[in-house]
Amino acid sequence: MKNEDRIQPYAKNPWYWQYRSAPVLLLGGTVEDNVYQIPNIEEHLDLLASRGGNYVRCTMSCRDEGDVWWHEKDASGKSDLTKPGAEHWERFERFLDLAAERDIIAQFEMWDLFDFARDCWEVNPYNPKNNLNYSVEESQLPEVIDLHPGQKQNPFFRTPPTMEDNSLVLAHQQAHVDHMLSISLRYGNVLYCIDNETNEAPEWGKYWSDFIKQKAADAGALVMTTEMWDAHDLLSDTHLATIDHPETYDFVDVSQNNHQPPVQHWSNPQKVREHVAKSGKIRPINSVKIYGANTGSYGTSRDAQERFWRNIVGGLATTRFHRPPAGLGLSEIAQSHIQAGRTVTSGIDIFTCEPHNDLVSGRSYNEAYCTANPGVEYVIFFPDGGDVVLDVSDAKGKSLSIRWMDIRASSWAWDYKPVEAQDGVLRIATPTEDGYWTAVIKVD
Repeated sequence: MKNEDRIQPYAKNPWYWQYRSAPVLLLGGTVEDNVYQIPNIEEHLDLLASRGGNYVRCTMSCRDEGDVWWHEKDASGKSDLTKPGAEHWERFERFLDLAAERDIIAQFEMWDLFDFARDCWEVNPYNPKNNLNYSVEESQLPEVIDLHPGQKQNPFFRTPPTMEDNSLVLAHQQAHVDHMLSISLRYGNVLYCIDNETNEAPEWGKYWSDFIKQKAADAGALVMTTEMWDAHDLLSDTHLATIDHPETYDFVDVSQNNHQPPVQHWSNPQKVREHVAKSGKIRPINSVKIYGANTGSYGTSRDAQERFWRNIVGGLATTRFHRPPAGLGLSEIAQSHIQAGRTVTSGIDIFTCEPHNDLVSGRSYNEAYCTANPGVEYVIFFPDGGDVVLDVSDAKGKSLSIRWMDIRASSWAWDYKPVEAQDGVLRIATPTEDGYWTAVIKVD
């Protein structure tokens, strides 16, 4: 694929992505995070695409039932870190083929910390007791890690020369990433994230971002990288290591914001946008996992649905439902929101809009959220019905019309109807007192 057709920031508005030289809003939801390992991957991607979805998360993880690990094993059952596992990488390549055929963008997390602690470390090929290549003494890696990975008990994540300089283990890590890139760099629909929820020192992520970019440059391929931090505070020092360093990272991931209550969930990414703008290089802001499900611990199903739309209206470049039980995955509810989100944003030029809650007055707590290209078009999301006033003074003297999306039904409640502003403001009341609604107001 030519570099101009690869996924990259949109030339006319780099808050968003472009793919195959056209701007694209990325919406998604899947049943698993390491979706390339599920048996019915083709059917799952077909379902996602049929609802307007075009975005998946892929942790390079092997800890779930039915997964296969990264390396081949010998007759004794021990892994050989010098031999990539044929079945694993065949699954990986098949997935990339299927995703590319459907124009689905895959955001990969190169290292998933949860594979490297507790029970998962017991069977991980990099554990010295599970491979032919090094001992505990040689590798300086322990056989037992009994704490949550956030406790940073595993020196696996401190191997680069700028950290603990563990050249033996680092060589195997490099070979691992090298093999992945030998496949993935052939595809233009891949985004690269270094970790899942890390709190390691920034030197780790920087090392691998630089490594990936150098390998890509050697292959003549354009790639985009980021890091995913564990901190829920999006302006913590760790997040700033991404936000304030466009020379290292090409986009920002704010998935951990999807633990927050409504007002903070909206306002935090707006603060990140301000910081990104000040960094000297505007870049896309991604949200690859929306927490929230009645079966989980990080908010309710209602929270997830609201978060999906606040991400869209809040100017994020991507938004995706997290896998069950912590998220809605690609459930029927998630499908409805993805389809409605695609329908609404396909009917406007979302790439010229910006978050504009300042145009909405009479708002109660969590009542309405607005994105707009003032004087051209406005979109307001209502999480549970509402009645607000919209400032349309930029459209003074022009005709206005409104269209309502019934989000859970994924259908327009009615087509555009003319409305009249009074003194530069327009009253917007949802068709019913409750329910998920989106209003699209056009200036004719």
